[in-house]
Amino acid sequence: MNKENLISISKNVRKNIIEMIYESKSGHPGGSLSCADIITYLYFEKMNVDEKNPKMEERDRFVLSKGHAAPALYSVLAEKGFFPREEMKSLRKIGALLQGHPDSKHIPGVDVSTGSLGQGISNAAGMALGLKHKGSKSKVYVLLGDGELQEGLVWEAAMAAAHYKLDNLVAIIDNNGLQIDGKNEEVMSIAPLDDKFKSFGFNVIKCNGNDFDEIDKAMTRADRVKGMPTVIIAKTIKGKGVSFMENIAGWHGQAPSLEQKEKAIIELEG
Repeated sequence: MNKENLISISKNVRKNIIEMIYESKSGHPGGSLSCADIITYLYFEKMNVDEKNPKMEERDRFVLSKGHAAPALYSVLAEKGFFPREEMKSLRKIGALLQGHPDSKHIPGVDVSTGSLGQGISNAAGMALGLKHKGSKSKVYVLLGDGELQEGLVWEAAMAAAHYKLDNLVAIIDNNGLQIDGKNEEVMSIAPLDDKFKSFGFNVIKCNGNDFDEIDKAMTRADRVKGMPTVIIAKTIKGKGVSFMENIAGWHGQAPSLEQKEKAIIELEG
């Protein structure tokens, strides 16, 4: 793992997120910033993907179940070369390539259209099952928000994943502790996550989702698991990298002003 390179890329990813959401005057900066390191690691270190051949049959698949964090995914895809960086300037504009949520029909590198919370992991489990039937060695990685775990559909998918022994499925929880209405524990407690997933038949791994060393160790451990799906509970900071956005629920779905954008970029560059 080239940690310095990943850190450099993730800084660019975060700057892109801020710029994109400022230009569109709408979007979700908090949850996009919290998961930037995880998605950067997957595309630049872990997954078998080819930006020149996005539909390559033997590729690994990624599903952004928390589809509102699309700016993080788009930024990583642009940095990787799936589409020109210029496309990021038109986020959420009518007729633009990049919509407010991932669109698999039009955006290169997007495997599943997402946005309705809870459905992404269901898609991912189905994809993993299909790949197993084909005898494929490809893996499916799905990133969920922790507030998203309040959706019953998530647990139906979890039951199915364990029942079919989908060891080619790795779920990652962006565990930043906040959702649009405040703290998860106050809106609808999802604790204890580790015990819940263990009871559903998952191998459970915990890590710091904003630390590349810990992400790498967690993914390496997940590779060794046979006969059951894995969930990585990745503790993150909502708004990571921008001091006035960190751990503030209000930045879940709010675009920065020009002054705030400029301050954020200065912090991220520093």
